[in-house]
Amino acid sequence: MPRALSGLTTRGRCLLAAGVAAAVCAVVLDERGLLRVAAFVVALPLLAAALAAASKVRIGARRTVTPERVPAGGDGDVCLDLWRTGRLPAGEILLEDRLPPPLGPRPRFVVERLPHHPVTLRYPIRPGMRGVHRIAALRATITDPFGLCEVERDLAAPSPVVVVPRVTPLRGRPGGAGTGGVDSGSNRHHAGQGDPDVMVRQYRTGDDMRKVHWRSTARRDEIMVRVEERPWRGGTTVLLDRRAAAHHGVGHPDGSLEWAVEFAASVCVHLSGSGSPVRLADERGDVLADLPDGAGPAGGGVVLDALAALQPAHERDLAVSSGPAHAQGHELIAVLGTVGGHGIAELTHTRPRGAPSLAVLVDTASWQQPGGGPTAAVTDTAALLRAAGWRVVVAGRRADVADIWAQLCRATATTPLQAGGSR
Repeated sequence: MPRALSGLTTRGRCLLAAGVAAAVCAVVLDERGLLRVAAFVVALPLLAAALAAASKVRIGARRTVTPERVPAGGDGDVCLDLWRTGRLPAGEILLEDRLPPPLGPRPRFVVERLPHHPVTLRYPIRPGMRGVHRIAALRATITDPFGLCEVERDLAAPSPVVVVPRVTPLRGRPGGAGTGGVDSGSNRHHAGQGDPDVMVRQYRTGDDMRKVHWRSTARRDEIMVRVEERPWRGGTTVLLDRRAAAHHGVGHPDGSLEWAVEFAASVCVHLSGSGSPVRLADERGDVLADLPDGAGPAGGGVVLDALAALQPAHERDLAVSSGPAHAQGHELIAVLGTVGGHGIAELTHTRPRGAPSLAVLVDTASWQQPGGGPTAAVTDTAALLRAAGWRVVVAGRRADVADIWAQLCRATATTPLQAGGSR
């Protein structure tokens, strides 16, 4: 009975206290009529509590979240199927689905009659922040007709909700992306009698001067480098700098890290959808997702799942060269936050020779002070990376992902860009 009494509502407890007080007064005043009223008042909440505790309340519930992966800032739908498998006492059933705060307010439903066949309840969710969230068990609160007692039951089991970063549709590809070091703009020339066919391309800083193809150089009036064999299709490594110290507004949907995650997700999904092998790595060179050739849409889902669970790192500097992502035959697209001298040295050491090395340098200062052009610090960093052979695009707070990708594609066909987009 003490356990049953714990389910009494405020109304039930007040009624019980009033009955006890009336019984005491009836005994003191020797009023038998008042004693009978007191006995009824005391018995009513106790009876309601006993019936609620002993009732065989059986409610079935099932929760379904669609789509399987909800994009940040997008719309999702939660479907609750309810049915009863036993006899329910008269009264209302209050249902509360306990959503975590990032998914929105907790929805509540009042059910007066529940049939044996499933009844469907729906409500929308609009998560603003990527992550792997968890909807707690569906809570049902059952009350008696007089509102004297209520019993709580957990129905549907907890459900995970995977909120993935937004994916922006992209067009085009950087020259050489996914081909293991051969630009799409490279040309095959027959150098003359006795000279085998060769692939030639423009000279880049760090190329071996012994591979200069002098006939093509004289013909084009610019240094051309010989590639004697077509390398194997190595793919593309997308390096994501997720260091908390390298970004501004970490943990906020509009922070620079979330922009970098969105850009990396869009690039990986775009390249994987076109059939190119794609590898996603972090600032230490650890592989977060490795998609083989022809992974297609399913591979994009693997990347999005990895980015949904991605947490900011606490490293102060880049350590790319120590990780397994430092592989021969992959082009490199680095999405960087604030980079110091040590990080530039790491990137220079990691840069694959004879293959496009592209960098999107996020101007994190623009997230603190919106407006204006790139800051001096990011301009200096971009100049150092370009001097080391990188093609660099600077992205500010108002930068559009598709526009930055288009600039990156153009950067492989021209000299390194001197200015990036702004967001």
